[in-house]
Amino acid sequence: MTTRRVRAKRGEGALLREEILGAAEELLAEAGTEEALTVRAVAVRAGVSTPAVYLHFAGKEALVEAVCMRVWGELGRLFRDNSGGDPWLALGRCARAYIRFALDHPVQYRVLMMRPSGSPGVPPAAAEAFGHMVDAVSACMETGVVAGDPEEIALGLWSALHGCASLLIAQPSFPWPDREALIDRVVRVAGFGTALYSRLPRDLPPSDELAARFDALGAELAAGEDQSSP
Repeated sequence: MTTRRVRAKRGEGALLREEILGAAEELLAEAGTEEALTVRAVAVRAGVSTPAVYLHFAGKEALVEAVCMRVWGELGRLFRDNSGGDPWLALGRCARAYIRFALDHPVQYRVLMMRPSGSPGVPPAAAEAFGHMVDAVSACMETGVVAGDPEEIALGLWSALHGCASLLIAQPSFPWPDREALIDRVVRVAGFGTALYSRLPRDLPPSDELAARFDALGAELAAGEDQSSP
């Protein structure tokens, strides 16, 4: 038997909205998929009528996106927590944190980042994630380790991180290597590729000469202290 919720008093609309989102979040956690979030199921869990849900959300898609956004603030916290110290090393920590965040919240990440948004314009989740990447890249540019347009560089780096996270979420049965090792490899390749890209000439030398130069650069970096990996 469903317990009917006491009608909200005037001015308590925000409280009702939070109760609806809380009920939706419970269903999402229990089912592990956004398919369980029907407006009717959420209304029953929240103890309200279906029309009451529609007063706050235009439909299922708006409700699903809103409940998934509840965890998105954690991504900003992770970037802030990993942004101290050397900007280059901080960029690597932030990049790893981004992928791990996606894997810790696969349903929310899939809804917000791996399918078209139901609303026009740039989705808030994408705008926030991109903003965090731009901030991390901009800090590196101040030290000179990365050069170029910060938004273009951040877009390339973000694309690599999103690709890794999306593949791990969408293809769990693929015989992936150790997850942490894969994340580390992707971050290092994307990070060093980002730093090197702006320094590459338009016309590169032949493969054998390029290999020799890369070997020399690798040996030079290895001779220094092992503190430069992103």
